[in-house]
Amino acid sequence: MIELKNVSYSYGSDTLLEGVDLDLSAGSFHFLTGPSGAGKTTLLKLCYLELAPSRGEVTVFGRASARLGRDGIAKLRRRVGVVHQDCRFIDHLPLSENVTLPLAAAGLPVEEYGEELDQLLHWVGLRGRSDALPPELSGGERQRAALARALIMSPDVILADEPTGNLDWEMSLRLLTLLVELNRMGKAILIATHDLNLIRQAKAQLAARVVRIRGGRVEMAGADL
Repeated sequence: MIELKNVSYSYGSDTLLEGVDLDLSAGSFHFLTGPSGAGKTTLLKLCYLELAPSRGEVTVFGRASARLGRDGIAKLRRRVGVVHQDCRFIDHLPLSENVTLPLAAAGLPVEEYGEELDQLLHWVGLRGRSDALPPELSGGERQRAALARALIMSPDVILADEPTGNLDWEMSLRLLTLLVELNRMGKAILIATHDLNLIRQAKAQLAARVVRIRGGRVEMAGADL
């Protein structure tokens, strides 16, 4: 679905990532680890085409990103759901409208997705909070709302940047359960995280692969995690 081949990315004269190879195929589940500043968020942005590589090739759903225009990139992004680290809600809009923002941005008739929205909010345990404003939500509710927003377009790939970073262990496990369910539906999942306990919990349930960024390069982690 998303493939990086020999991808490098530089900020000015500083190379952050170099020679990255990564294949997010259908039904795959990857964790992305590495110290702060190693380039995890940058790698996610390369996957959903917010950034273009300095060298190498990013292929998304069989199409080389370098050959896509602005409209082509926007269309392919509809198939990629992103859970940002800071959630990025609009505080004066209720939860239901925040979740459906991707539909509005894509020019789709939001009013026709009422049933899908209701089912999605029920699935993430937020049906009773649809009218709440983002400042009224707990940390766990915000993260589940962010996941719902990432799923409203029925994407094939889910990218999550530290989705459990501000959650307690019980809520982290609840969010992981939702992501595991999505993976079992055939979605490709990539989660950037520092939480090794979360990784171990996931590996006990499915064949999750762990990718580590070290010295600007990406390597498959061993069984030591």
